[in-house]
Amino acid sequence: MFRSFKKNIAFFIKAISFFCLCLILAGCSKKKTENAVAVFIPGVMAGSPIYEMLADGAVEAVNEFNTKNNSNVKIDVIEAGTNQAEWSSKLTALTAGKKYSLIVSSNSSLPAIIEPLTEQFPEQKYLVLDAFLDKNNNVATINYNQREQGYLTGYAAGLATTASKSVFPYANDAKKIALIAAQEYPVMNQVILPAFIEGAHAVDSEITVDFRVVGNWYDASKSADIAKSLYDDGVDVILPISGGANQGVISAAQTMNFYVTWFDDNGYEKAPGYVISSMALGQKRLAKESVYSYLENKLEFGKPKTVGVKEGYISYVKDDPTCLQTVPEDFIFQLSAVENDIKSGKLDLKPLM
Repeated sequence: MFRSFKKNIAFFIKAISFFCLCLILAGCSKKKTENAVAVFIPGVMAGSPIYEMLADGAVEAVNEFNTKNNSNVKIDVIEAGTNQAEWSSKLTALTAGKKYSLIVSSNSSLPAIIEPLTEQFPEQKYLVLDAFLDKNNNVATINYNQREQGYLTGYAAGLATTASKSVFPYANDAKKIALIAAQEYPVMNQVILPAFIEGAHAVDSEITVDFRVVGNWYDASKSADIAKSLYDDGVDVILPISGGANQGVISAAQTMNFYVTWFDDNGYEKAPGYVISSMALGQKRLAKESVYSYLENKLEFGKPKTVGVKEGYISYVKDDPTCLQTVPEDFIFQLSAVENDIKSGKLDLKPLM
């Protein structure tokens, strides 16, 4: 009987040991296959549609993946704030925490911050939209052809500033347009501004283009003052690319009576009758597709991609009800024709960077 008891105890201990081993192995397996995703916002989402779309797309991808695969992938959205001097330290801290298998972001300045981190933390993966970095196997970048986006926006501004008052009542005879940027950076100086000028000059080579800088991405009061001074100088169409400060340009347009061309998302509702064009990025769609691709282990790292009008990630928004009610039909037709020329390849606007 004692021997039988000893055998039972030995069997029980072995069973418990085996059970514990299974739990450990399962835990290890879970640790290897589970993913956690962080969306790093280099700024704030409020007033920044490009970042709102980034977060929305990433969250949708994770939620759909979890539902389809009965998974429990976690996702957190982290705003780094408007002080750019802190972006590097905050991204470094996020990476050093080793909590997330993928860090997702969107900003052309981030590859320069990320590349040194990939040497310190070789297991961390990054996905950055609206950016370009080649031959780094820890980083996947997808860049928009912003020459196409800038060209179409410049063409829209050119059509408006050269139009008669019977078509655009707030247009004057000066043939002056402007771009107000939050700040100067390589993509702005080397791609967006030159493409904006290129598009305007495709309409009329005599159009002059002014360029002003707010100095940050949030000061709507300053951007409004800049817009008013431009209007006083004869400018009748302005493209604002200044994040939350864009609202200052909108307010000035409604007060002073000039036109606005919009970048990155559908802006017609922001000022009906004043916003005459919107060149939208498919940021939400691209974020969703890319994050989902990562969760399925299909995202390519180290091989940057560029997408644009042909791929459907840059588009002239022309079917919006407010657009159809407030923008002249002939203007929509002419701008659509240019977009179609880019889609067909008749107008080849290769990326400038």
